[in-house]
Amino acid sequence: MANFKRSPLALAVLALLIEAPMHPYRMQQLLKSRGKEEVINIRQRGSLYQTIERLEREGLIAPGSTEKSEGRPERTIYEATPLGRTAAVDWLRTMLAEPHNEFPEFPVAMSFLPLLSPEEVVPLLETRLTALRRREFELAAELETYLARLPRVVLLESQYMLAIVSAERNWIEGVVADLHSGRLAWSIEELEKAAAQFEGEQPPRPG
Repeated sequence: MANFKRSPLALAVLALLIEAPMHPYRMQQLLKSRGKEEVINIRQRGSLYQTIERLEREGLIAPGSTEKSEGRPERTIYEATPLGRTAAVDWLRTMLAEPHNEFPEFPVAMSFLPLLSPEEVVPLLETRLTALRRREFELAAELETYLARLPRVVLLESQYMLAIVSAERNWIEGVVADLHSGRLAWSIEELEKAAAQFEGEQPPRPG
């Protein structure tokens, strides 16, 4: 267990197998039907099978019986081992308590924003805003529908995603407003001057 790198998909597999033994195709269908693809990347079926193979190698899950349906290949049904159950609970506790930097693309793009001019950035961020507003509306509508029928605890990840999308949309709106007003602006010359000044203020390195 100590050697196995946890991941959202690995936790999802263990959680499903703690719920009931099942084959990989059933896992994938359940994750989709429960909306987990919003927070877990399950678009590539190969990733699921690779995760299952790794979990089996580490002794966190074990193959059991097989299922054979007419016209379909034989499917192996897996179950969580006692070690896997312990790992799932340990991972869940860690993931809840400790923030983890997952290195998403958008902050990286923002960190290299000066490669573009302010005039180029505005329409790009406005395009992103359109997508965020649409996503925010969709998430809010889905939550309103499901909260009337399901307990909140099974919808917390959707509420979290809505909060994240809303916060990003609000922040980008502020950045775009500052770009339009000129409060946020830059040029290559100004950046080069600032970089040279910053380097000059750094203490000399030892040795």
